[in-house]
Amino acid sequence: MLNHKGTQEIKTDRLLLRRFTSKDIEDAFNNWASDEDVTRYLTWCAYKDISGEAEYINQQIAKYVNNDFYAWAIEFEGQTIGTIDAHPVENLAIASIGYCMGKKWWGKGIMTEALKAVIDYLFSCGFIRIFAIHDISNPASGGVMQKAGMEFEGIIRKGGKDNRGNLVDVKQYSIINDTN
Repeated sequence: MLNHKGTQEIKTDRLLLRRFTSKDIEDAFNNWASDEDVTRYLTWCAYKDISGEAEYINQQIAKYVNNDFYAWAIEFEGQTIGTIDAHPVENLAIASIGYCMGKKWWGKGIMTEALKAVIDYLFSCGFIRIFAIHDISNPASGGVMQKAGMEFEGIIRKGGKDNRGNLVDVKQYSIINDTN
């Protein structure tokens, strides 16, 4: 049975996953939101000035009143270095996950650690199936999904958009909670 708990604090060995605050705006802008390398395979372009990221984070903060809203700031060594969020599929115990993180922290297992923690949290809320997609040109994201225990399901042709509005093929991965 699905029991929405909303965005609650999650601690791992190295990370604190928590709600965004207005204090995160500068780190978010500097560490990932303004970096074209980070946003290359995402649906949104890098911000040119901090106001775009400020607007986005303030929108996130306002949504925390909803118990079916899941969006975490990823804090590592006292600095906000990325974000991970989950979007429930209406009327189903299914959620999709998306994430991004500053490139200074790529290749250190940080995003895998965050993804595993969020998957476990969502399973504790009663979600049965968690899935994620990535642009096929970004295999590193698929590697994170696999390391977090997700299984490759297939390629969805023209299943996503890049940050220039072009339709792109995406790979989809999922994990099932067999204990429910």
